[in-house]
Amino acid sequence: MTGAGPLLAALTPTATNDAPPPVLLGYQQRWVADGSLLKIAEKGRRIGLTWAEAADDVLIASGNEGSNVFYISATQDMALEYIEACAMWARAFNLAAGRIEAGIFQDDGDKEIKTYRIDFPKSGRRIVALSSRPANLRGKQGVVVIDEAAFAPDLAGLLKAAMAMLMWGDKVRIISTHDGDDNPFNELVGEVRAGKRKGSVHRITFADAVADGLYRRVCLRKGRPWSQEAEDAWVSDVRNFYGNDAEEELDAIPARGGGTYLPLALLEARMTPVGEAAPIVRMRWPVEFSLLPEPMRAAEVVAWCREHLAPILASLDRERRHGFGEDFAREGDLTVITVLEEGRDLVRRPRLVVELGGCPFAQQRQILTVIVGSLPRFFAGALDAGGNGAELAEYAADTWGHSRIEQIKLSDAFYLENMPKFKAALEDATLDGLPRDDQCRDDLRAIKKISGVPKLGRNKTQTADGKRVQRHGDFAIALFLGHYAMTREGEPGRCDGFIPIPRRQTDAARNDDYSGDSRRMF
Repeated sequence: MTGAGPLLAALTPTATNDAPPPVLLGYQQRWVADGSLLKIAEKGRRIGLTWAEAADDVLIASGNEGSNVFYISATQDMALEYIEACAMWARAFNLAAGRIEAGIFQDDGDKEIKTYRIDFPKSGRRIVALSSRPANLRGKQGVVVIDEAAFAPDLAGLLKAAMAMLMWGDKVRIISTHDGDDNPFNELVGEVRAGKRKGSVHRITFADAVADGLYRRVCLRKGRPWSQEAEDAWVSDVRNFYGNDAEEELDAIPARGGGTYLPLALLEARMTPVGEAAPIVRMRWPVEFSLLPEPMRAAEVVAWCREHLAPILASLDRERRHGFGEDFAREGDLTVITVLEEGRDLVRRPRLVVELGGCPFAQQRQILTVIVGSLPRFFAGALDAGGNGAELAEYAADTWGHSRIEQIKLSDAFYLENMPKFKAALEDATLDGLPRDDQCRDDLRAIKKISGVPKLGRNKTQTADGKRVQRHGDFAIALFLGHYAMTREGEPGRCDGFIPIPRRQTDAARNDDYSGDSRRMF
Protein backbone atom coordinates (compact mmCIF):
# COMPACT_ATOMS: atom_id res chain seq x y z
CA MET A 1 0.00 0.00 0.00
CA THR A 2 1.60 3.28 -1.05
CA GLY A 3 -1.05 5.83 -0.16
CA ALA A 4 -4.26 6.57 1.62
CA GLY A 5 -6.53 6.43 -1.45
CA PRO A 6 -8.95 3.49 -1.05
CA LEU A 7 -9.06 3.41 2.75
CA LEU A 8 -9.51 7.14 3.20
CA ALA A 9 -12.13 7.20 0.47
CA ALA A 10 -14.25 5.00 2.69
CA LEU A 11 -13.87 7.54 5.48
CA THR A 12 -15.00 10.53 3.44
CA PRO A 13 -18.80 10.55 3.14
CA THR A 14 -20.44 13.47 1.45
CA ALA A 15 -21.17 16.26 3.93
CA THR A 16 -24.60 17.88 4.08
CA ASN A 17 -25.93 20.83 6.02
CA ASP A 18 -27.08 18.46 8.79
CA ALA A 19 -24.15 16.04 8.73
CA PRO A 20 -20.61 16.45 10.03
CA PRO A 21 -17.89 17.07 7.45
CA PRO A 22 -16.02 14.05 6.04
CA VAL A 23 -12.91 12.83 7.84
CA LEU A 24 -10.77 14.42 5.16
CA LEU A 25 -12.08 17.64 3.66
CA GLY A 26 -12.01 18.23 -0.08
CA TYR A 27 -8.66 19.98 -0.29
CA GLN A 28 -7.11 17.36 2.01
CA GLN A 29 -8.47 14.56 -0.19
CA ARG A 30 -7.06 16.22 -3.31
CA TRP A 31 -3.68 16.57 -1.66
CA VAL A 32 -3.54 12.92 -0.56
CA ALA A 33 -4.79 11.71 -3.95
CA ASP A 34 -2.01 13.51 -5.84
CA GLY A 35 0.66 10.94 -6.61
CA SER A 36 3.25 13.35 -8.02
CA LEU A 37 6.83 12.58 -7.08
CA LEU A 38 7.24 16.22 -6.07
CA LYS A 39 4.20 18.04 -4.81
CA ILE A 40 4.02 21.42 -3.17
CA ALA A 41 1.29 23.12 -1.15
CA GLU A 42 1.26 26.91 -0.78
CA LYS A 43 -1.43 27.41 1.80
CA GLY A 44 -3.16 29.43 4.43
CA ARG A 45 -2.14 28.81 8.02
CA ARG A 46 -3.66 26.13 10.27
CA ILE A 47 -5.94 24.49 7.73
CA GLY A 48 -5.02 20.92 8.70
CA LEU A 49 -2.95 19.87 5.72
CA THR A 50 -0.19 18.37 7.86
CA TRP A 51 -2.87 16.30 9.62
CA ALA A 52 -3.95 14.88 6.26
CA GLU A 53 -0.33 14.29 5.26
CA ALA A 54 0.16 12.29 8.47
CA ALA A 55 -2.68 9.96 7.43
CA ASP A 56 -1.02 9.25 4.09
CA ASP A 57 2.41 8.83 5.70
CA VAL A 58 1.13 6.19 8.15
CA LEU A 59 -0.19 4.08 5.28
CA ILE A 60 3.06 4.55 3.36
CA ALA A 61 5.23 3.45 6.30
CA SER A 62 2.98 0.55 7.30
CA GLY A 63 2.52 -0.93 3.82
CA ASN A 64 4.32 -4.07 2.71
CA GLU A 65 5.88 -2.18 -0.16
CA GLY A 66 6.06 1.12 1.68
CA SER A 67 8.89 3.44 2.60
CA ASN A 68 10.38 5.21 5.56
CA VAL A 69 9.06 8.74 6.06
CA PHE A 70 11.25 11.63 7.18
CA TYR A 71 9.38 14.68 8.40
CA ILE A 72 11.27 17.95 8.77
CA SER A 73 9.64 20.95 10.41
CA ALA A 74 10.51 24.46 11.46
CA THR A 75 10.04 23.81 15.20
CA GLN A 76 10.14 20.99 17.72
CA ASP A 77 6.50 21.62 18.61
CA MET A 78 5.48 21.03 14.99
CA ALA A 79 7.46 17.77 14.93
CA LEU A 80 5.72 16.53 18.08
CA GLU A 81 2.28 17.57 16.79
CA TYR A 82 2.91 15.71 13.52
CA ILE A 83 4.12 12.50 15.19
CA GLU A 84 1.12 12.53 17.53
CA ALA A 85 -1.15 12.82 14.49
CA CYS A 86 0.62 9.82 12.95
CA ALA A 87 0.02 7.82 16.15
CA MET A 88 -3.67 8.78 16.07
CA TRP A 89 -4.01 7.66 12.44
CA ALA A 90 -2.24 4.38 13.18
CA ARG A 91 -4.83 3.66 15.89
CA ALA A 92 -7.68 4.73 13.57
CA PHE A 93 -6.44 2.38 10.84
CA ASN A 94 -5.92 -0.41 13.43
CA LEU A 95 -2.30 -0.74 12.42
CA ALA A 96 0.36 -2.18 14.70
CA ALA A 97 2.81 0.55 15.59
CA GLY A 98 5.42 1.11 18.25
CA ARG A 99 5.19 3.83 20.85
CA ILE A 100 6.45 7.31 20.12
CA GLU A 101 10.14 7.35 20.94
CA ALA A 102 12.14 10.49 21.54
CA GLY A 103 15.81 10.60 20.69
CA ILE A 104 18.75 12.89 19.99
CA PHE A 105 20.18 13.44 16.54
CA GLN A 106 23.65 14.95 16.20
CA ASP A 107 23.67 17.56 13.41
CA ASP A 108 26.81 19.13 11.91
CA GLY A 109 29.07 18.09 14.75
CA ASP A 110 27.88 19.92 17.85
CA LYS A 111 24.19 20.77 17.38
CA GLU A 112 21.79 18.32 18.99
CA ILE A 113 18.32 17.91 17.54
CA LYS A 114 15.49 16.14 19.31
CA THR A 115 13.71 13.56 17.18
CA TYR A 116 10.47 11.63 17.42
CA ARG A 117 9.96 8.21 15.88
CA ILE A 118 7.26 5.60 15.32
CA ASP A 119 8.21 2.09 14.14
CA PHE A 120 5.93 -0.25 12.22
CA PRO A 121 7.17 -3.76 13.04
CA LYS A 122 5.14 -5.54 10.39
CA SER A 123 6.62 -3.56 7.50
CA GLY A 124 9.95 -2.80 9.12
CA ARG A 125 9.53 0.89 8.24
CA ARG A 126 9.47 3.96 10.41
CA ILE A 127 8.37 7.58 10.55
CA VAL A 128 10.94 9.98 11.92
CA ALA A 129 10.09 13.58 12.77
CA LEU A 130 12.88 16.14 13.15
CA SER A 131 12.61 19.66 14.49
CA SER A 132 15.04 21.21 11.99
CA ARG A 133 17.14 20.23 8.97
CA PRO A 134 19.54 17.37 9.61
CA ALA A 135 22.67 17.64 7.47
CA ASN A 136 22.95 13.88 7.07
CA LEU A 137 19.53 13.42 5.51
CA ARG A 138 21.86 12.48 2.70
CA GLY A 139 22.28 8.72 2.56
CA LYS A 140 18.78 8.06 3.86
CA GLN A 141 15.99 6.72 1.66
CA GLY A 142 12.27 7.32 1.94
CA VAL A 143 9.51 9.85 1.54
CA VAL A 144 10.54 13.34 2.67
CA VAL A 145 8.01 15.81 4.04
CA ILE A 146 9.22 19.38 4.55
CA ASP A 147 6.70 21.39 6.56
CA GLU A 148 6.73 25.21 6.66
CA ALA A 149 9.51 25.05 4.10
CA ALA A 150 9.58 28.82 3.63
CA PHE A 151 11.02 29.07 7.15
CA ALA A 152 13.75 26.42 6.69
CA PRO A 153 17.22 27.89 7.31
CA ASP A 154 18.61 26.38 4.09
CA LEU A 155 15.77 25.23 1.86
CA ALA A 156 18.00 25.07 -1.23
CA GLY A 157 20.43 22.71 0.48
CA LEU A 158 17.59 20.67 1.94
CA LEU A 159 16.01 20.26 -1.48
CA LYS A 160 19.27 19.00 -2.95
CA ALA A 161 19.39 16.27 -0.33
CA ALA A 162 15.68 15.46 -0.62
CA MET A 163 15.62 15.21 -4.41
CA ALA A 164 17.94 12.20 -4.26
CA MET A 165 14.95 10.27 -2.90
CA LEU A 166 13.22 10.64 -6.25
CA MET A 167 15.88 8.56 -7.99
CA TRP A 168 14.67 5.44 -6.16
CA GLY A 169 10.97 6.03 -6.59
CA ASP A 170 10.23 7.81 -3.33
CA LYS A 171 8.53 11.18 -3.05
CA VAL A 172 9.04 14.68 -1.73
CA ARG A 173 6.18 16.71 -0.25
CA ILE A 174 6.68 20.38 0.56
CA ILE A 175 4.08 22.26 2.61
CA SER A 176 4.27 25.89 3.63
CA THR A 177 2.71 29.26 4.08
CA HIS A 178 4.61 32.07 2.38
CA ASP A 179 7.38 34.17 3.89
CA GLY A 180 7.89 36.92 1.36
CA ASP A 181 8.06 37.21 -2.40
CA ASP A 182 11.81 36.62 -2.68
CA ASN A 183 11.82 33.53 -0.47
CA PRO A 184 13.29 30.30 -1.95
CA PHE A 185 9.96 28.57 -1.32
CA ASN A 186 8.13 31.10 -3.51
CA GLU A 187 10.84 30.73 -6.16
CA LEU A 188 10.38 26.95 -6.07
CA VAL A 189 6.63 27.34 -6.57
CA GLY A 190 7.33 29.59 -9.56
CA GLU A 191 9.78 27.08 -11.06
CA VAL A 192 7.25 24.24 -10.89
CA ARG A 193 4.49 26.40 -12.34
CA ALA A 194 6.83 27.50 -15.12
CA GLY A 195 7.69 23.89 -15.93
CA LYS A 196 11.34 24.30 -14.95
CA ARG A 197 10.87 21.59 -12.33
CA LYS A 198 8.56 18.62 -12.72
CA GLY A 199 5.93 18.49 -10.01
CA SER A 200 2.54 19.80 -8.93
CA VAL A 201 1.44 22.82 -6.90
CA HIS A 202 -1.67 23.00 -4.72
CA ARG A 203 -2.76 26.50 -3.77
CA ILE A 204 -5.05 26.22 -0.75
CA THR A 205 -6.21 29.46 0.81
CA PHE A 206 -8.08 29.89 4.07
CA ALA A 207 -11.17 30.71 2.00
CA ASP A 208 -10.76 27.45 0.04
CA ALA A 209 -10.55 25.50 3.29
CA VAL A 210 -13.64 27.20 4.73
CA ALA A 211 -15.58 26.46 1.53
CA ASP A 212 -14.63 22.78 1.92
CA GLY A 213 -15.90 22.64 5.50
CA LEU A 214 -13.07 23.79 7.79
CA TYR A 215 -15.38 25.63 10.19
CA ARG A 216 -17.68 22.61 10.34
CA ARG A 217 -14.64 20.62 11.47
CA VAL A 218 -13.93 23.25 14.14
CA CYS A 219 -17.52 22.98 15.36
CA LEU A 220 -17.27 19.20 15.44
CA ARG A 221 -14.13 19.27 17.57
CA LYS A 222 -15.44 21.97 19.89
CA GLY A 223 -18.91 20.47 20.21
CA ARG A 224 -20.62 23.59 18.83
CA PRO A 225 -23.63 23.72 16.51
CA TRP A 226 -22.84 25.00 13.03
CA SER A 227 -24.65 27.93 11.43
CA GLN A 228 -23.83 30.18 8.51
CA GLU A 229 -23.95 33.23 10.76
CA ALA A 230 -21.47 31.68 13.17
CA GLU A 231 -19.18 30.68 10.31
CA ASP A 232 -19.23 34.21 8.84
CA ALA A 233 -18.42 35.70 12.25
CA TRP A 234 -15.59 33.21 12.78
CA VAL A 235 -14.06 33.97 9.37
CA SER A 236 -14.26 37.69 10.08
CA ASP A 237 -12.61 37.25 13.47
CA VAL A 238 -9.77 35.18 12.00
CA ARG A 239 -9.10 37.73 9.28
CA ASN A 240 -9.20 40.58 11.77
CA PHE A 241 -6.77 38.71 13.99
CA TYR A 242 -4.16 38.58 11.22
CA GLY A 243 -4.81 42.17 10.15
CA ASN A 244 -2.32 43.37 7.51
CA ASP A 245 -0.71 39.93 7.43
CA ALA A 246 -3.93 38.21 6.33
CA GLU A 247 -2.98 38.08 2.64
CA GLU A 248 0.22 36.18 3.31
CA GLU A 249 -0.93 34.12 6.28
CA LEU A 250 -4.40 33.21 4.99
CA ASP A 251 -4.60 33.91 1.26
CA ALA A 252 -1.27 32.34 0.14
CA ILE A 253 -0.09 35.68 -1.28
CA PRO A 254 3.59 36.33 -0.58
CA ALA A 255 4.30 39.71 1.00
CA ARG A 256 5.78 42.36 -1.27
CA GLY A 257 4.06 40.50 -4.09
CA GLY A 258 3.41 43.52 -6.28
CA GLY A 259 4.95 45.54 -9.08
CA THR A 260 5.77 44.98 -12.71
CA TYR A 261 6.06 41.30 -13.56
CA LEU A 262 8.33 41.46 -16.62
CA PRO A 263 11.52 43.48 -16.02
CA LEU A 264 12.39 46.08 -18.63
CA ALA A 265 15.87 44.60 -19.06
CA LEU A 266 14.32 41.20 -19.91
CA LEU A 267 12.04 42.70 -22.55
CA GLU A 268 14.86 44.72 -24.07
CA ALA A 269 16.96 41.57 -24.33
CA ARG A 270 14.19 39.79 -26.25
CA MET A 271 13.53 42.63 -28.72
CA THR A 272 14.75 42.45 -32.31
CA PRO A 273 16.17 45.53 -34.07
CA VAL A 274 13.82 47.55 -36.23
CA GLY A 275 13.75 46.09 -39.74
CA GLU A 276 14.29 42.55 -38.51
CA ALA A 277 11.30 42.28 -36.18
CA ALA A 278 7.80 41.16 -37.02
CA PRO A 279 5.87 43.86 -38.89
CA ILE A 280 3.10 45.59 -36.95
CA VAL A 281 0.01 46.40 -39.02
CA ARG A 282 -2.18 48.95 -37.25
CA MET A 283 -5.60 50.10 -38.34
CA ARG A 284 -8.21 52.16 -36.53
CA TRP A 285 -11.54 52.63 -38.27
CA PRO A 286 -13.65 55.70 -37.50
CA VAL A 287 -17.04 55.29 -35.87
CA GLU A 288 -18.70 56.10 -39.20
CA PHE A 289 -17.25 52.92 -40.72
CA SER A 290 -19.51 50.72 -38.60
CA LEU A 291 -22.58 52.56 -39.96
CA LEU A 292 -21.88 51.56 -43.56
CA PRO A 293 -23.81 48.64 -45.09
CA GLU A 294 -22.01 45.41 -44.29
CA PRO A 295 -21.19 44.55 -47.95
CA MET A 296 -19.43 47.92 -48.30
CA ARG A 297 -17.42 47.32 -45.13
CA ALA A 298 -16.53 43.84 -46.37
CA ALA A 299 -15.30 45.16 -49.70
CA GLU A 300 -13.13 47.78 -48.02
CA VAL A 301 -11.61 45.23 -45.65
CA VAL A 302 -10.83 42.83 -48.50
CA ALA A 303 -8.90 45.60 -50.23
CA TRP A 304 -7.13 46.48 -46.97
CA CYS A 305 -6.14 42.82 -46.42
CA ARG A 306 -4.75 42.57 -49.95
CA GLU A 307 -2.66 45.68 -49.49
CA HIS A 308 -1.39 45.28 -45.93
CA LEU A 309 -1.59 41.60 -44.96
CA ALA A 310 -1.24 39.52 -48.13
CA PRO A 311 2.45 40.36 -48.80
CA ILE A 312 3.45 39.56 -45.22
CA LEU A 313 1.48 36.33 -45.08
CA ALA A 314 2.89 35.23 -48.44
CA SER A 315 6.44 35.69 -47.11
CA LEU A 316 6.04 33.29 -44.15
CA ASP A 317 8.29 30.24 -44.19
CA ARG A 318 6.19 27.45 -45.69
CA GLU A 319 8.24 24.79 -43.87
CA ARG A 320 7.75 26.10 -40.35
CA ARG A 321 4.88 25.59 -37.95
CA HIS A 322 2.71 28.63 -37.12
CA GLY A 323 0.09 29.58 -34.58
CA PHE A 324 -1.51 32.68 -33.13
CA GLY A 325 -2.98 34.37 -30.09
CA GLU A 326 -5.76 36.96 -30.07
CA ASP A 327 -6.95 39.55 -27.56
CA PHE A 328 -10.43 40.83 -28.35
CA ALA A 329 -11.97 44.30 -28.12
CA ARG A 330 -14.72 46.08 -29.98
CA GLU A 331 -14.60 49.64 -28.72
CA GLY A 332 -11.91 51.59 -26.93
CA ASP A 333 -9.25 48.90 -26.57
CA LEU A 334 -7.71 47.01 -29.48
CA THR A 335 -8.13 43.58 -30.95
CA VAL A 336 -4.61 42.24 -31.45
CA ILE A 337 -3.71 39.11 -33.41
CA THR A 338 -0.12 37.92 -33.03
CA VAL A 339 1.22 35.21 -35.36
CA LEU A 340 4.12 33.12 -34.06
CA GLU A 341 6.49 30.82 -35.91
CA GLU A 342 8.41 27.92 -34.43
CA GLY A 343 11.95 27.95 -35.81
CA ARG A 344 14.24 25.03 -36.47
CA ASP A 345 15.84 25.87 -33.13
CA LEU A 346 12.40 25.41 -31.48
CA VAL A 347 12.32 29.09 -30.55
CA ARG A 348 8.93 30.79 -31.04
CA ARG A 349 9.08 34.22 -32.64
CA PRO A 350 6.37 36.71 -33.62
CA ARG A 351 6.08 37.05 -37.39
CA LEU A 352 3.08 39.38 -37.67
CA VAL A 353 1.20 41.65 -35.27
CA VAL A 354 -2.16 43.04 -36.37
CA GLU A 355 -3.86 45.73 -34.26
CA LEU A 356 -7.48 46.60 -35.00
CA GLY A 357 -9.35 49.52 -33.46
CA GLY A 358 -13.04 50.23 -33.96
CA CYS A 359 -13.41 47.11 -36.11
CA PRO A 360 -16.96 45.66 -36.41
CA PHE A 361 -17.54 42.04 -35.44
CA ALA A 362 -18.11 40.84 -39.01
CA GLN A 363 -14.89 42.44 -40.22
CA GLN A 364 -12.93 40.92 -37.36
CA ARG A 365 -14.12 37.54 -38.62
CA GLN A 366 -12.98 38.49 -42.12
CA ILE A 367 -9.52 39.51 -41.04
CA LEU A 368 -9.06 36.50 -38.77
CA THR A 369 -10.12 34.22 -41.63
CA VAL A 370 -7.57 35.80 -43.96
CA ILE A 371 -4.75 35.49 -41.44
CA VAL A 372 -5.38 31.98 -40.15
CA GLY A 373 -6.33 30.70 -43.60
CA SER A 374 -2.94 31.80 -44.90
CA LEU A 375 -0.72 30.37 -42.14
CA PRO A 376 1.66 27.63 -43.30
CA ARG A 377 1.48 24.44 -41.25
CA PHE A 378 -1.08 25.95 -38.93
CA PHE A 379 -0.70 24.32 -35.50
CA ALA A 380 -2.98 26.00 -32.97
CA GLY A 381 -4.53 29.25 -31.82
CA ALA A 382 -5.87 30.65 -28.55
CA LEU A 383 -8.45 33.43 -28.42
CA ASP A 384 -9.77 35.64 -25.65
CA ALA A 385 -13.30 34.28 -25.14
CA GLY A 386 -14.38 36.66 -22.40
CA GLY A 387 -17.43 38.87 -22.96
CA ASN A 388 -18.01 39.75 -26.60
CA GLY A 389 -14.86 37.87 -27.56
CA ALA A 390 -16.74 34.60 -27.11
CA GLU A 391 -18.44 35.00 -30.51
CA LEU A 392 -15.19 35.32 -32.47
CA ALA A 393 -13.53 32.55 -30.45
CA GLU A 394 -16.43 30.20 -31.13
CA TYR A 395 -16.37 31.09 -34.83
CA ALA A 396 -12.66 30.24 -34.94
CA ALA A 397 -13.18 26.91 -33.18
CA ASP A 398 -16.04 26.00 -35.51
CA THR A 399 -13.99 27.00 -38.56
CA TRP A 400 -10.59 25.45 -37.79
CA GLY A 401 -11.54 22.80 -35.31
CA HIS A 402 -11.99 22.68 -31.56
CA SER A 403 -8.84 20.58 -31.30
CA ARG A 404 -6.80 23.44 -32.77
CA ILE A 405 -8.53 26.45 -31.27
CA GLU A 406 -8.72 27.12 -27.53
CA GLN A 407 -11.36 29.54 -26.29
CA ILE A 408 -9.79 31.10 -23.21
CA LYS A 409 -11.70 32.87 -20.47
CA LEU A 410 -8.89 34.67 -18.69
CA SER A 411 -9.02 34.12 -14.93
CA ASP A 412 -6.69 34.27 -11.96
CA ALA A 413 -6.30 30.50 -12.12
CA PHE A 414 -5.33 30.60 -15.81
CA TYR A 415 -2.88 33.45 -15.24
CA LEU A 416 -1.38 31.73 -12.22
CA GLU A 417 -0.83 28.48 -14.10
CA ASN A 418 0.45 29.86 -17.39
CA MET A 419 2.00 33.29 -16.85
CA PRO A 420 5.08 31.84 -15.08
CA LYS A 421 5.69 29.62 -18.12
CA PHE A 422 5.39 32.68 -20.37
CA LYS A 423 7.93 34.57 -18.28
CA ALA A 424 10.25 31.56 -18.18
CA ALA A 425 10.14 31.34 -21.99
CA LEU A 426 11.28 34.97 -22.21
CA GLU A 427 13.99 34.35 -19.64
CA ASP A 428 15.45 31.32 -21.42
CA ALA A 429 14.91 32.85 -24.89
CA THR A 430 12.61 30.11 -26.17
CA LEU A 431 10.29 33.05 -26.88
CA ASP A 432 12.30 35.70 -28.70
CA GLY A 433 12.22 38.28 -31.49
CA LEU A 434 9.75 40.72 -29.95
CA PRO A 435 9.11 43.86 -31.98
CA ARG A 436 11.10 46.87 -30.79
CA ASP A 437 8.05 49.03 -30.32
CA ASP A 438 7.19 51.28 -27.39
CA GLN A 439 3.49 50.42 -27.36
CA CYS A 440 4.12 46.67 -27.44
CA ARG A 441 6.74 47.06 -24.74
CA ASP A 442 4.40 49.06 -22.52
CA ASP A 443 1.66 46.48 -23.03
CA LEU A 444 3.99 43.82 -21.65
CA ARG A 445 4.99 46.11 -18.79
CA ALA A 446 1.29 46.42 -17.90
CA ILE A 447 1.39 42.87 -16.50
CA LYS A 448 1.58 43.28 -12.73
CA LYS A 449 1.58 41.00 -9.71
CA ILE A 450 -1.79 41.77 -8.18
CA SER A 451 -2.55 39.94 -4.95
CA GLY A 452 0.16 37.48 -5.90
CA VAL A 453 -1.28 36.77 -9.36
CA PRO A 454 0.58 38.00 -12.49
CA LYS A 455 -2.07 39.60 -14.69
CA LEU A 456 -3.09 42.88 -16.30
CA GLY A 457 -3.55 45.91 -14.11
CA ARG A 458 -6.36 48.39 -14.59
CA ASN A 459 -4.48 51.14 -16.39
CA LYS A 460 -5.93 51.56 -19.86
CA THR A 461 -3.97 54.38 -21.44
CA GLN A 462 -0.55 54.93 -22.93
CA THR A 463 1.22 57.79 -24.61
CA ALA A 464 2.41 57.11 -28.15
CA ASP A 465 3.73 59.59 -30.69
CA GLY A 466 2.88 62.38 -28.29
CA LYS A 467 -0.76 61.34 -28.15
CA ARG A 468 -2.76 59.51 -25.54
CA VAL A 469 -4.09 56.21 -26.90
CA GLN A 470 -6.24 53.65 -25.15
CA ARG A 471 -4.70 50.23 -24.74
CA HIS A 472 -5.08 47.56 -22.10
CA GLY A 473 -2.08 45.31 -22.49
CA ASP A 474 -3.56 44.14 -25.78
CA PHE A 475 -0.32 42.96 -27.41
CA ALA A 476 0.77 41.32 -24.14
CA ILE A 477 -2.33 39.13 -24.00
CA ALA A 478 -2.15 38.22 -27.69
CA LEU A 479 1.51 37.20 -27.31
CA PHE A 480 0.77 35.36 -24.06
CA LEU A 481 -2.07 33.38 -25.64
CA GLY A 482 -0.04 32.77 -28.79
CA HIS A 483 2.78 31.29 -26.73
CA TYR A 484 0.25 29.21 -24.80
CA ALA A 485 -1.19 27.86 -28.08
CA MET A 486 2.22 27.03 -29.54
CA THR A 487 3.35 25.11 -26.45
CA ARG A 488 0.29 22.90 -26.10
CA GLU A 489 0.90 19.21 -25.52
CA GLY A 490 0.66 17.19 -28.72
CA GLU A 491 -0.30 18.31 -32.18
CA PRO A 492 -4.02 18.73 -32.83
CA GLY A 493 -5.71 16.80 -35.60
CA ARG A 494 -5.25 17.69 -39.23
CA CYS A 495 -7.33 20.62 -40.47
CA ASP A 496 -7.46 21.11 -44.21
CA GLY A 497 -9.44 23.38 -46.47
CA PHE A 498 -8.07 26.74 -45.38
CA ILE A 499 -9.52 29.69 -47.23
CA PRO A 500 -6.92 31.85 -49.00
CA ILE A 501 -7.00 35.58 -49.54
CA PRO A 502 -9.30 36.07 -52.55
CA ARG A 503 -7.74 36.88 -55.90
CA ARG A 504 -8.38 40.23 -57.47
CA GLN A 505 -11.68 40.47 -59.32
CA THR A 506 -13.27 42.86 -61.71
CA ASP A 507 -15.51 45.50 -60.18
CA ALA A 508 -18.55 43.77 -61.65
CA ALA A 509 -17.62 40.41 -60.20
CA ARG A 510 -16.79 41.97 -56.83
CA ASN A 511 -20.15 43.74 -56.74
CA ASP A 512 -21.87 40.48 -57.54
CA ASP A 513 -20.04 38.76 -54.66
CA TYR A 514 -21.31 41.34 -52.21
CA SER A 515 -24.91 41.27 -53.39
CA GLY A 516 -25.87 38.57 -50.89
CA ASP A 517 -24.44 37.17 -47.69
CA SER A 518 -21.12 38.93 -47.22
CA ARG A 519 -19.52 35.77 -45.82
CA ARG A 520 -19.63 34.26 -49.30
CA MET A 521 -16.59 36.30 -50.29
CA PHE A 522 -14.49 33.93 -48.17
